[in-house]
Amino acid sequence: MTAEVEAGSRSREWNRAGVRSGPLAALRGVLARPLASYYLLLSSSGLLLVIGLVMVFSATSVQSYAGSGNAYEQVTWQTLYALIGLVAFWIFQRLPVDTYRSLGKPLLIISIVLLTLLDLLSLAVRFHILRHPGFGSLLHADVHNSNWLYIGPLQMQPSELAKLALTLWGAGVLEAKGSEIGNWRELARPLFPVVGLIVVMVGVNDLGTTLCLMILFLGLLWAAGVRWRVFAALGMVGLAGVVVLISTVAYRVARITTFAGHSSPKAQDGPAYQGLHGLYAIADGGWFGVGLGESRLKWGWLPNAHNDFIFAIIAEELGVVGCFVVLGLLSVLAYTGLRIARRVQTPFRRMVAAAITVWLVGQATINIGGVVGLLPITGLPLPFISAGGTALIVTLAAVGLLASFARAEPDAARALHARPSDRWVRLLWAPLPPLPKNRRGTPNRASRPPRRPTQNRAPRRPRRPSQDTR
Repeated sequence: MTAEVEAGSRSREWNRAGVRSGPLAALRGVLARPLASYYLLLSSSGLLLVIGLVMVFSATSVQSYAGSGNAYEQVTWQTLYALIGLVAFWIFQRLPVDTYRSLGKPLLIISIVLLTLLDLLSLAVRFHILRHPGFGSLLHADVHNSNWLYIGPLQMQPSELAKLALTLWGAGVLEAKGSEIGNWRELARPLFPVVGLIVVMVGVNDLGTTLCLMILFLGLLWAAGVRWRVFAALGMVGLAGVVVLISTVAYRVARITTFAGHSSPKAQDGPAYQGLHGLYAIADGGWFGVGLGESRLKWGWLPNAHNDFIFAIIAEELGVVGCFVVLGLLSVLAYTGLRIARRVQTPFRRMVAAAITVWLVGQATINIGGVVGLLPITGLPLPFISAGGTALIVTLAAVGLLASFARAEPDAARALHARPSDRWVRLLWAPLPPLPKNRRGTPNRASRPPRRPTQNRAPRRPRRPSQDTR
């Protein structure tokens, strides 16, 4: 009986044409398509963006209505940020790779200038040099959240822009080094000093973003092929720097002691209050949740429910099933980003794709780990989902970079050139990517599919030998 069952299952794996069938074969067929990376990237990031808008409305509707009488106030701003981010996505997926190389240095300079302004304002307030955190309405920082910089009516987080700037500039420097990246002296000029400066400037105000920048930089070095001893040395230096940044700020020490279980969760303003109520939200959700919009902890019990702890609201309202949907989409995004990094030809594209993927997945891991109690709470937002303008715009711009690289994969570029879309589509969406180059350095033209052999064609008759024997 078992032999008959095994024979039947084997026969179902093969169709009449002798081709392997089944769910795994169908999945391999989908992944083997030329534009599979592009469509996987668009679908996973688009679904995460939609989930984020829905959950931001659910987490902020009560507090928005209590504050201003308009339950749609916060989600309206988040939708506006999403539209600006989609414009950034559209622009970044249209740019050629040389433009990305040239954008790295200007973005890095702008990020350093903005971080310097933010650090000077926050230090001046901390040491009582200024009574107010800024100079009137023209330039000031947030007292309660020192990551925000206000330039007139513009509100932004310079540390988010620093992530994208470090990715583009660092990849350009490592590509220019070429085979000399194994030399410590080459890496020390100017890569290590600039990265150390940015990490220290961000670490003064935000330890979580500092960890994200360090993960991003390690992703760059890993994609560049740096030796493992460099990783070990950088890991020791980074660990020592994190210890110094934690020990110099009181609330960071309190978070570490809370994670170790040495703080009382009873006080509402205590360091253990937020993490404990996040676990309450996860426990109340169960497998299928209490229902969308039916969260109880968002009624003023869970601090930062719309930002740092929005994953707890997802767990409470959508349950374990909703959490697995979010984790599954993040896994698809991680797979797609590493797939793009493996398939592109130029080292610059490979390093940028790997760094963006490590950045987004690492930030999501730190956020979710802090919510569920596996890691200390750092205050990092959950990509695509947490409320916030600068983070969402920069994230969508980074996804536009990945989309541009996905279209530049060799198989995808050949497929797009073999059957080009209409001109108005290319003008409104994205131009054709460059064709991949062969070993000689010249672009390969898109080849037509081979002609099918005709089975009923009669064989040619052999030519008769000539009768002339001369």
